[in-house]
Amino acid sequence: MKNPLTRLFIIGFLFTAVLGTLSHFLYDWSGQNIIVGLFTPINESIWEHIKLLFFPMLLFTLFAVYRYGKQNLRLAPALLWGILFGSLLIPMLYYTYTGAFGIHLSAIDITIYYVCALAAFLFAYLSLTNCTIPDTIFLPRLLVLALFAAFIVFTFVPPSLPLFTVP
Repeated sequence: MKNPLTRLFIIGFLFTAVLGTLSHFLYDWSGQNIIVGLFTPINESIWEHIKLLFFPMLLFTLFAVYRYGKQNLRLAPALLWGILFGSLLIPMLYYTYTGAFGIHLSAIDITIYYVCALAAFLFAYLSLTNCTIPDTIFLPRLLVLALFAAFIVFTFVPPSLPLFTVP
């Protein structure tokens, strides 16, 4: 593969997919350590499963921006928007298929995770390569920080909404 940007995004997707998959089990593997639970799902709610995409992709974004951000000022905002897009897509697809078909299957949930991770990186890649993302980072950084804070707070005090309850 000759395009280093394409390679970077493929590596990012693979990293996120593998780390997100492992993250599903880390809370139990850690003996239900609350620090681990801040960054990994502590139950089977849809909200907690968004962490599977959010934190691995955020970790990859920090690496990619540290390593390549000075070469491309749009890399950080593109990846941050990708995180937000993928994080929003997970509950949208979940509630669409469960509501439309009245079923809940783990195989579909797993597929949704991988589709959303791929969609997040594809969204970021296309935004970056088509120059549709401005190099300003304020808004995506603010939104990602707000979502990060929401994960921390709602791990301890989840609202009484369907998104936060175990299906």
